[in-house]
Amino acid sequence: MKVILYLLLASLALQAAAREPVLDRAHMKCLYRYVYTFDTLKNELRDDLLILQIGKEVSKCYSYYTFQFDSLQRTPDGAKVWSELFRRATEKDGIYGNFPHVRMSTYVYKNYPTGQMTITDRISSQGYRYADSLHAQTWTMGDSTREVLGYTCQQATADFRGRRWTAWFATDIPISDGPWKLGGLPGLILEAYDEGQQHVFTAVGLERVKDELIIFNRPFRGNHRFEQTNRLEFLRMERRFLMDSNSFIQMETGIDLLGDEPNQVMRYDLLERDY
Repeated sequence: MKVILYLLLASLALQAAAREPVLDRAHMKCLYRYVYTFDTLKNELRDDLLILQIGKEVSKCYSYYTFQFDSLQRTPDGAKVWSELFRRATEKDGIYGNFPHVRMSTYVYKNYPTGQMTITDRISSQGYRYADSLHAQTWTMGDSTREVLGYTCQQATADFRGRRWTAWFATDIPISDGPWKLGGLPGLILEAYDEGQQHVFTAVGLERVKDELIIFNRPFRGNHRFEQTNRLEFLRMERRFLMDSNSFIQMETGIDLLGDEPNQVMRYDLLERDY
């Protein structure tokens, strides 16, 4: 079942990629395990697999699992195929979660020459797009070293948008980039975590690739366009959604999911807390 699912999703991803704008071609790819605290009240952890494609002028960081889901939904029969995969996963002998579903929904596109990032994300079914400054962290170098993925890494720390980050970067890989929005150091960041370790990125694979396409993923719903916003407005909308997702969905669809039930409590702390 897993092999069939993998082959199906790989084929669908290639079909979807063929229809998307090409931004650059990657010469290196780094995989990160991303472990985050999903429920701060119950200390519930979840994990993701992030892919960082590194090109000459552009890099792209995104969730492998979210990309699977998005690629599937872009195909003509995507919704039907997804429903069948979901049904199998929720059967008595199925493995719940063994179907394409969204994890980290953020796509980060870093443009080295312009010093800007383009961020796309979603809240419920609506896609959003905003610009951000490239490598906005101000790092303080430390003396400590550790080995990550066979590379000797140096420590650096930075206060960034409400969190204190520790990063471990490899000067043997002279690429000023890293997972998510992190970067700006004289080497690729192979591990990073915030002070409370609510969010931890750890490199689990690194490979050189040849001319792997870096594509810009458009929304698969509606008119295939993102709603333009800015970073702070998006974070505030995301926080409102997490505080009261029922009202947000009711505003979009007219459907009241909870009726007279009380509103949800925000259990997930945003990566950026300067909203």
